Amino acid sequence: MSVSIDDLFSNQQEIVDFTFDENVASVFDDMVRRSVPFYSEVQRMLIELTLDFVQESTSIFDLGCSTGTTLCHLASALQGHNDLTLVGVDNSEPMLQLAREKFSSLQGQGPALVLKHLDIDEGMDFQNASVVLLNWTLQFIRPMKREALLRAIFEQLRPGGCLLVSEKILLPDQKLNRRYIDYYLRLKKRNNYNDQEIAKKREALENVLIPYRKQENLELLRQLGFKPVEVFFQWYNFASLIAVKPSPR
Repeated sequence: MSVSIDDLFSNQQEIVDFTFDENVASVFDDMVRRSVPFYSEVQRMLIELTLDFVQESTSIFDLGCSTGTTLCHLASALQGHNDLTLVGVDNSEPMLQLAREKFSSLQGQGPALVLKHLDIDEGMDFQNASVVLLNWTLQFIRPMKREALLRAIFEQLRPGGCLLVSEKILLPDQKLNRRYIDYYLRLKKRNNYNDQEIAKKREALENVLIPYRKQENLELLRQLGFKPVEVFFQWYNFASLIAVKPSPR
C-alpha cells in the first residue's frame, strides 16, 4: 500500500480542532513516522515486549489502532499462533477502513484479526486480554475518563499480562519542558515540516491532545495495582511505559 505524503496543514487556512477524519487517515502513516520520534524503533520494542508477555489462547488489544500498523507487525510476528486473537479498536471509521485493507494482504496461518469501531472511553470488554497497547492514544482521552479506562484494563487483564503505553509527556520544570518542546519542533523540521505546518498543527491539537507528566502516568498505574511499572523508552518529551499485572503468589 502506497503512503500519501502529509501536507494537510500546508494550505489549510481555517484551523479547527484536530480529528482523525478521512483526510487525516489518508496521510496518517506518513504523519506518524515524521511526527513521533523513533517511531519504527518503538514499534519494534512493542512487538518484542508483546511476544514476551502474551499468553496462550488469549487476546492482544490495540486501543487506538489507527491504520493497523502495529497489528500487522504482530500478525507477522505471531504466524502459527492461531490460538491468539488480535483486537484493534478505534473510533475513526476511515482509519479502520485502511486497517482492513492492510489486513487483506496478510498471508498464512496466524492470529484471528478483529476490528471494532468504538470509543474506548465509553467502556468496553477486555476479557481474556494478556497484552493491551495504548500508544499515543491515552493523551486524546479526556482526563476525567482516563483512570476509569486504565482501571478496567487492570481488572480484566490476565495476571502476568502487561499494558504498554506510549505518550507525549510534560516536564515539571517549565524551562526544561520548553527546551524539550523546542527539540521536538527541530525534529519535525528535520522531517520536512515547515514552520507554518508546525504552527497550524500545534493550534489544531491544543484542546485535543492533553499530556500528563510522566510521573503522573507512572503513579496512576501503580495506584491501580500494576507492578512493576517502568519506562522502557524515552526521547525528550515522549515516553513509553510498561505496566505489569502481578501474578498471584
